[in-house]
Amino acid sequence: MKLIYLLFQKLNAYLRRTPVAWLQLSHQKVRLLVAIMGVAFSIILIFTQLGLRAMLFDGVTLLPDNLNGDLYLISNYAESIEYSSFPSIYLYQADAIEGVADVRPLYVNRGDWVDPKLLESSTQDKNNAEPPKSADVQILAFNPAKPVFKLPEINQQLDLLSVPDGILYDRLAKSELGNIPQLVNSQGSVASILNNHRVTVFGLFSLSSTFDYKGVVAMSDWNYGQMEGMDTLAEVTLGVLSLEPGANPQSVIKQIQANLSKDIKVLTPAALAQGEQDFVGTWPEGKILNFGAAIGFIIGIVIVYQVIYTDVSEHLPEYATLKAMGYKDRDLSLVVLQESLILAIMGFIPGYLASYGIYYLMAKFIEFPVSMNLGIALQVLLLNILMCILSGAIAIKKLRTADPADIFY
Repeated sequence: MKLIYLLFQKLNAYLRRTPVAWLQLSHQKVRLLVAIMGVAFSIILIFTQLGLRAMLFDGVTLLPDNLNGDLYLISNYAESIEYSSFPSIYLYQADAIEGVADVRPLYVNRGDWVDPKLLESSTQDKNNAEPPKSADVQILAFNPAKPVFKLPEINQQLDLLSVPDGILYDRLAKSELGNIPQLVNSQGSVASILNNHRVTVFGLFSLSSTFDYKGVVAMSDWNYGQMEGMDTLAEVTLGVLSLEPGANPQSVIKQIQANLSKDIKVLTPAALAQGEQDFVGTWPEGKILNFGAAIGFIIGIVIVYQVIYTDVSEHLPEYATLKAMGYKDRDLSLVVLQESLILAIMGFIPGYLASYGIYYLMAKFIEFPVSMNLGIALQVLLLNILMCILSGAIAIKKLRTADPADIFY
């Protein structure tokens, strides 16, 4: 109880102190407003870069995160799922390993999708010799009898995938692929062209577009073979393994590595997702977004430093007076750091609100799947506080060089 009382007394005494930091910042309202806007600008820049970075890095984990497997087989020479390809015979070999309950193949490919409206206009215009333009989509093919996804919408429509040329379409795909969700809801189905092969959308699911694809379609392995050639089924993109109850994943991994070809590697779900993010980290886009966030951080340091340094320089006589009265450098340094924290908090609020609006505009008009989440907001808040503290710490050097004798000489 005595400790709590002492802490309360300390807090009460602190709250009763004159708010020197706030009084100095608010003394010149215009300068304070300019400083807040400067901090907000750097926050907006960091938010924008980190939001796009999250879209890029989180987008590549959409597929791994929605697969229903305990372990995954992938080509040892592939840097990403998209580039993986290995003989399907390895799946049968893995199925014979003790602890493996089931092995299911997944085929992943890139496809050229044609907007049904463009297809109709091209058909009606007999004089137009040019084929309709297409856009990239990601193709996910699997055996409906052995589903590989966690997504309930796909698992509840497996019967539609057994229909010849039938596919499921991602309702979160970009609008440039066509108003497919509206047509499916109104007509029940819609026909289009995928990789120069006629397909029919019978159902919808939600996954989302990525930085690399405009949308995603799911189909049966049989329909995929009909479109690409049945011999393509001999080469699998990913093996989805389910383990028997009580099986030790690490033990199964060691057995697979010992019994299967070195051309194959086996990954846990976390390792598969991390591998996708590591691969994207080598892209120029990822490096540019990281660089943009760093530039925003540096701009913020410069802006806050200029404000704090100017404030300290203009109030050197006052600081010198306080030193002469017995205040230590530590006490005056705390005032400067308090100014930095005040600017950090006051600048974060308009920066956050403006960034929220920018995220909305990007999602609405550019169709970038960016969203303001708690993780990004906390990350930017911490970076903002660190940015302002660093600025204040640099400006403190000016304060510590002030000598009362020199000031009043």
